[in-house]
Amino acid sequence: MTAPKTYTLDVPGASLRYDVREAGSGTAPVLLLIGSPMAATGFGTLAGRFADRTVVTYDPRGVERSERTDGATVSTPDEHADDLHRLISALDAGPVDIFASSGGAVNALALVARHPEQVGTLVAHEPPAAQALADRDEVLAACTDIHRTYQRSGFGPAMAKFIALVSHQGPIPADYVHQPDPEPGDFGLPADDDGSRNDPLLGQNLISCTHYRHRVDALRAAPTRIVLAAGSESAGQMTYRAVVALAEQMGTAPVVFPGGHAGFLGGEYGMTGEPDNFAATLREVLAAN
Repeated sequence: MTAPKTYTLDVPGASLRYDVREAGSGTAPVLLLIGSPMAATGFGTLAGRFADRTVVTYDPRGVERSERTDGATVSTPDEHADDLHRLISALDAGPVDIFASSGGAVNALALVARHPEQVGTLVAHEPPAAQALADRDEVLAACTDIHRTYQRSGFGPAMAKFIALVSHQGPIPADYVHQPDPEPGDFGLPADDDGSRNDPLLGQNLISCTHYRHRVDALRAAPTRIVLAAGSESAGQMTYRAVVALAEQMGTAPVVFPGGHAGFLGGEYGMTGEPDNFAATLREVLAAN
């Protein structure tokens, strides 16, 4: 695999940056690794485990190197899906395989619902597909409360609530948003408000991502092979439960990967999962086509 080469793609409302690592040999489809709001930086370790394939990573609109040019403060899964459609078209390499994590999995599922011909296999890892859950109202209310806390009090208090929510085991109780707020300091977060409101998770993507209604009928009809995946260490958490619920709606069985929500990371953003085992499982899943 060659060193990554960075390219720019102008799309409506944004200027995207993406990186291409060319394979030394092999005829496998291009492998696109995506997250949201996680940028290309988060996939360095995983990309290195697929040196036999051309690997593409990118920064979603409004994140790191990909600037929004329309002044908007919210990005939607449909916007991200259109960006991915344009990126895959620009690659001009035929249908790609996609590993998509978290909000990136929401965006990739939106892409497949609209442009299934562009994706051979999609591995959607822990999409926070809250609308698929029986406790959707409680989860969405908690997400709305986190966003409002961010707008009112800043990053630390809101991120503390976010960590508490995504770590919660089991269904969200009806009185969840009325329970005492977690202390930012307990998570090593600042309690003071620095006045900024440009966090891509808490400000730009949280509500639109978690509230998104997936077009299950379109996904079931797509020729794309869709694999819904969750980490073994995430059992009981919202994203794991969402994968199980969405898989049931689609008539498929979820695949369990090593580690948790960040199982593929190898130190990026200060997080380390089980990248070797994770990559081995991903390789097996992709080869099972």
